[in-house]
Amino acid sequence: MRTIRLLTAATCLVLLPSTAAAGATDDDAVAAPAVAAAIKVVPVKTGLNVPAAFTFSAAGNIWYLEKGTGEIHVLRPGTGKNRLFGKISNVDASGERGALGIALHPRFPATPYLYVYVTRTDKGAIRNELLRIRSDAGHMAGFRVLFRWKVSLATNHNGGRILFGPDHKLWIVTGENANPQNSQVKTNLRGKILRMNGNGSIPKDNPFGTRIWSFGHRNSFGFTFDPKTGRLWETENGPECNDEINLIVKGGNFGWGPNENCNGTAPHDTNNSGPKPRHLPKTYFPTPIAITGAAFCIGCGLGASVNGDLVFGDWNTGSIRAVNLNVTRRGFSAAQRILIGTGSNGVMSIETGPNHRLYFSRPNGIYRLAAA
Repeated sequence: MRTIRLLTAATCLVLLPSTAAAGATDDDAVAAPAVAAAIKVVPVKTGLNVPAAFTFSAAGNIWYLEKGTGEIHVLRPGTGKNRLFGKISNVDASGERGALGIALHPRFPATPYLYVYVTRTDKGAIRNELLRIRSDAGHMAGFRVLFRWKVSLATNHNGGRILFGPDHKLWIVTGENANPQNSQVKTNLRGKILRMNGNGSIPKDNPFGTRIWSFGHRNSFGFTFDPKTGRLWETENGPECNDEINLIVKGGNFGWGPNENCNGTAPHDTNNSGPKPRHLPKTYFPTPIAITGAAFCIGCGLGASVNGDLVFGDWNTGSIRAVNLNVTRRGFSAAQRILIGTGSNGVMSIETGPNHRLYFSRPNGIYRLAAA
């Protein structure tokens, strides 16, 4: 199976976009992209140390994580002022491990909690953990581990994106830790999308009576809610074929598991494991791009041709792309377009900031998309 080590540049392959059939619709391969004009990249803060994940406070400040050090910083976009909030101890940043996801409580700072998904060495074992961190006078004042699990010797496929949804529940995507069987086993949390309350407890309306919302996932670095419908969309890395964009269904099986292969009829070949029905991607990339963060452009200031689109990044080519949703907003109506072309560094996270503007991170900084 192909391994994408997102933050280890020496192991990343630069792959060209697919030249599959034009006109991406439900379950269709993404066509070779057209390049969109008149969009520029505005640096917000450069010289950073791998800001793998970031989020915005209601005041418009950027809270970001350093993948390797576990440091949490608060950045003021207007002034560039950058201060250290605190540091998580014992971070293991081997391969795709590290400080991977950050979210603020929806009522922050009145409810003074932030959440971090991180790989740590704890009590002699390496674990993926969800931490709830308390803010006291603007500084880190200890944390509580809400849940954890041991990781295997494999350093890849940890997932890590976390986000509070429109339901005010905390959502997390986890990788299958390089073992496809994990995705189909509902007694562990690997290869799943998880949903929980802010204290880590299980919501009563979850489908299996656990934190699991959907299963059959390989490894993901991005998901986002459509502000127009509330539906959840996820980007997912395939093996040596079939990076995916999925519309997530409650209790759904997305088919990754031990029967996967890249030799059959795409995308069925990589989504052929576990119980039926199996939900196929709404679109996919036969040649992987190492798809990463995603956000919706709703009044994001990039012009009418992008408004309403799903915008997403990739690691292999360092591009940011957009694709139109169809009338029902349950699938896609057109081929992808490249908003910004190949960069020297891959794209990690994409977030919506003040005034609905779109921001993204690369290993050396945080940037904003703007009309040229």
